[in-house]
Amino acid sequence: MTDEINPTTSPLLAHAIEFRHRLVISLMAILVGFVVSYLFAENIYAFLVRPLAKATQGTDHRMIYTGLTEAFITYIRLALWGGCILALPVIASQIWAFIAPGLYHDEKRAFLPFLVATPLLFCLGAAMAYYLVFPMAWKFFLSFEVSGGAGMLPIQMEARVSEYLSLATTIIFAFGISFELPVFLILLARAGLVTSAKLSQFRRYAIVLIFAMAAILTPPDVFSQVALALPLIVLYEISIFGARWAEKQRSKKSMEPEAKLR
Repeated sequence: MTDEINPTTSPLLAHAIEFRHRLVISLMAILVGFVVSYLFAENIYAFLVRPLAKATQGTDHRMIYTGLTEAFITYIRLALWGGCILALPVIASQIWAFIAPGLYHDEKRAFLPFLVATPLLFCLGAAMAYYLVFPMAWKFFLSFEVSGGAGMLPIQMEARVSEYLSLATTIIFAFGISFELPVFLILLARAGLVTSAKLSQFRRYAIVLIFAMAAILTPPDVFSQVALALPLIVLYEISIFGARWAEKQRSKKSMEPEAKLR
């Protein structure tokens, strides 16, 4: 017996070994990103806290931690989160290297734009969360502070570092993933699982589902929910046009064999 595996006689085992190889490279990329992010964890956290610092500028506010290991664990979680983001290009390239050999040339050309659009849309959603939603949402929550007076104790916000990190990363991740809606729907249309006509008919129900999802993923304030729901509705409409384009591409591809036979 030889140590080399013949892909023609054991394709499943060869694919499993190839998948393990790609997975190890992706995990190594996450590990390297984790180390780099941990070295700059304090700077990354300062970047995430900046919208809250601007909202509380001129007032006496601070960040606190109530557990002995809370700050350390928060930096570990932040480094892991940053490591996964830094490793995204490597992970995407490994996914592409794994599936590309099984695709035809025209399928590669059709799939590659989606691979490029995925990180761009995620970054667009994350940027919207950070630069638009954070300032407005933090000001809304800070409006519940009470200065106090005769017979009344003041109510002042003292955010915990772990809670703030969890809230900030959840919102950023929710916006980033939600902005992948056109990629998901157009891929389904490309595969023939949905049509532009069905998406148009489902529009009213989709709007209700989008607002329900926005209420679940965002903080309990109206502005954050609307800030996520409105772009998703626009992206849904873009998905309908994208689905029509995908249907035209599928019809052209199906007509090519008939033209060759003639």
